[in-house]
Amino acid sequence: MVKKVEVKQSHIHGKGLFAKAKIRKGEVIGAIVPKPAKKDGPHVLWVTEDEGYKVDGPLKFINHCRKPNACYYDDLTVVALQNINVGDEITHNYGDGWGLD
Repeated sequence: MVKKVEVKQSHIHGKGLFAKAKIRKGEVIGAIVPKPAKKDGPHVLWVTEDEGYKVDGPLKFINHCRKPNACYYDDLTVVALQNINVGDEITHNYGDGWGLD
């Protein structure tokens, strides 16, 4: 799936992950290779209070949005919540306290 996305400058924050091909609702965009994190830091996804994973590769550039078009599932895949058109930034809701969108 990584062939359908690319990293570019984002209007949300720094760099972002963008669709370079149409991604359909329910389609898997990618998956995190589980690398447990012992402490918080850049590009760490916390699944629970005690379970976090370092995110490497292009998925680490998914920016926060209160109205996301993708989400992380429990199996650490990133799945489209709606159709994502070419050029759209792929976003995820990281929860309260992220961004001002």
